[in-house]
Amino acid sequence: MLKAWRGMRGISQIDLSLETGVSQRHLSFIESGRSAPSRHTLMVVADGLDMPFRERNQLLLAAGYAPQYAAEAWDADAYALVRKALERMLAQHEPFPAIVMDRHWNVILANEATRRLFASFIDLDRWPAPRNLLHMLFDPQALRPFIADWPRFSASMLQRVRREAVGGVIDEATQALVAELTAYPGVPGDDVPSEAADLPVIPLTLTDGSRRLSYFSLVTTVGTPSAPAPQELRVECMVPVDDATEDWHKST
Repeated sequence: MLKAWRGMRGISQIDLSLETGVSQRHLSFIESGRSAPSRHTLMVVADGLDMPFRERNQLLLAAGYAPQYAAEAWDADAYALVRKALERMLAQHEPFPAIVMDRHWNVILANEATRRLFASFIDLDRWPAPRNLLHMLFDPQALRPFIADWPRFSASMLQRVRREAVGGVIDEATQALVAELTAYPGVPGDDVPSEAADLPVIPLTLTDGSRRLSYFSLVTTVGTPSAPAPQELRVECMVPVDDATEDWHKST
């Protein structure tokens, strides 16, 4: 596991040794199974590799130790303070859409503006919770037909999935999600060249002929998490790009 993580980070044993203070010889022995590392040594190396908490637990289990980080679900009583803060953020962003997602883009909280927006284009009852935002954007039976400049937008979203992965590494579930998205017809991939834009962001623009609503996103994460669940949460606040979009939300 450590060797695989070094490969993902592009770090040699010597570089990791210099970063952590663990000798290169000891790192080599750990990776080859010739040495049983202490719990403390594993966590020092995990820090050097910037491993997410959930993956650190897996590392500890592989070495025969109990997990260090609590594995409760995001809505456990222990995280009530975080949940309350998230709900407050979503409420304060009204009348504009805002959602909270887990590491695999499943929507776990959404404000009323989000529901109003999506329900004005599709029948949300066809999509039971937990709804996956990416599937709703990429599926031709969902929001996809209403998205303007689809090739450019879809390419930017696939890039976002990779860029915003927890710990900067695509886990197996995220790899499977990307495979499902690219299996939809008409998904060009994430290397589509784009023309120069008038905006400094790539907006999500939804249009049905009678209206054209455009947004860019502000993404917020928990600043000092101490467990996997809060570390993996992401708040996405959709901000109107133009006055017409802002006016639509204020009048709806």
